[in-house]
Amino acid sequence: MLVEYLPFWIADYLAAWLFLVLTIALMAGFPVTFTMMGTSFLFGLIGLSPMFFDLLPLRMWGIMTNTMLMAVPLFIFMGLALERSGLAKELLETMEELFRNVRGGLAISVVVVGALLGASTGIVGATVVTMGLMSLPTMLKHKYSRSFASGTVAASGTLGQIIPPSLVLLLLGPVMEVPIGDMFIGAVIPGLILVGLYCLFIWGASFFGTRHVPAAHESGMVFDRQFTVRILIALVPPLFLILAVLGTIFAGIATPTESGAMGAVGAILLTALNRKLSFELLHEVAKGTIRMTCMVFIIIMGATCFALVFRGLGGDDLLREFVDSLHLQGWQLVTMVMIFIFILGFFLDFIEITYIHIPIIAPIVVDYGYDPLWFGIMFAVNLQTSFMTPPFGPSLFYLKGVCPAEIRTTDLYKGIIPFVILQLIGLFIIALFPGLVTWLPKLVYGN
Repeated sequence: MLVEYLPFWIADYLAAWLFLVLTIALMAGFPVTFTMMGTSFLFGLIGLSPMFFDLLPLRMWGIMTNTMLMAVPLFIFMGLALERSGLAKELLETMEELFRNVRGGLAISVVVVGALLGASTGIVGATVVTMGLMSLPTMLKHKYSRSFASGTVAASGTLGQIIPPSLVLLLLGPVMEVPIGDMFIGAVIPGLILVGLYCLFIWGASFFGTRHVPAAHESGMVFDRQFTVRILIALVPPLFLILAVLGTIFAGIATPTESGAMGAVGAILLTALNRKLSFELLHEVAKGTIRMTCMVFIIIMGATCFALVFRGLGGDDLLREFVDSLHLQGWQLVTMVMIFIFILGFFLDFIEITYIHIPIIAPIVVDYGYDPLWFGIMFAVNLQTSFMTPPFGPSLFYLKGVCPAEIRTTDLYKGIIPFVILQLIGLFIIALFPGLVTWLPKLVYGN
């Protein structure tokens, strides 16, 4: 092994150097999977025997036979099918009429629709793009400022990061060794808190920030039979699909994989009922599902290789010794971890952070006596915050690609700042009151 010929300040901290080199390479923009595998093999050959890699096929086989991860392509298929079904457009138009007499009603309707789409699709990129195409021109037409409109859309589309069935929660559950059903139901109240904070801020801004938010419409809608039927037609299908998918998981009737399959079939049926089902649409959805699924699993493979080498080099023990040497109290450790994850979210994708950093950090936090479910939801909310934080927030880039030409990048940055602050307030509330995460799972499952 080459490690015998290295100076002690490299040989004794080889796992730390691996982590540092990998993080710098990823931030520099190198391909994720090949970077993880390449650096892992390089440091593994330096510090370990080549025979050590005989363990790698067993790890890969364990991932490919994990039935919980089979739900990933099913939920992706469901989300992409709903995105192309036209359901979101009808939902937004109906919500706009429903809230037209409320100050900031259009913006509030955008938040509500973003939450419903997040609960229907679970894919942030798809939700942000869909909301940007549909609602951003409408908000500008109704005299919302460019910054306020773009910030509202970007933040609303990002709600799919925490509202189940979120892809983040789906991938995070096995990593945290928490049942996916618990992750989903534990995220319900935090997700509703964020939706409430957004709506409260918009309503308040309509009083104090009138140059950003127009006055309510003077002419109101009439709740006649025709309008009631429109509301039911727009709301019932997505709500039924959400309740069917999540309800069967919460009730223990079906596994997440089985519920994902049911959701995929339900999305096809809703698309057919909306008269949008065609062979071309199915072909596009299938191609998109294969592309996203391959991206997810190839990153998981690279992260598995990294985790194996990192532990083989004694990285777990090294990190634990470092944390112990700081003599931190529990809340200080959690605060430091949250800040670290928040900063990483500026540069790295949530899949990379989930499979590279969380397996290293989570066991230490749990050893301090914290509930892994609570920490997992804290992590998801934190990632949602960094997902829309300038200058590298992915949601901002998704939205910039589809927004009208008059909206500048600076408008996006200005508009998202209040919502990032609201996210941090929500994260602080969840940190102070862990029962907001754990109460509902205990109520449902009785443990």
